[in-house]
Amino acid sequence: MKTLIAIILWCILFVLCWPLALVMIILFPIVWLLLLPFKIVGLSIDLVFKLIGAILLFPFKLVKSL
Repeated sequence: MKTLIAIILWCILFVLCWPLALVMIILFPIVWLLLLPFKIVGLSIDLVFKLIGAILLFPFKLVKSL
């Protein structure tokens, strides 16, 4: 659904201001590539926090199952 909304918004932008829409099409992959390392770091940090939470809550899950 997000993709469909993005395409519709881009088409509206293309009708209203086609040079800006073309620049956006060119710059979007470059910006995405620049932001990719930050997404990977964010995912790694999220997984580390989930692992720490699972380790800390493991004894309580064991007691709860008894």
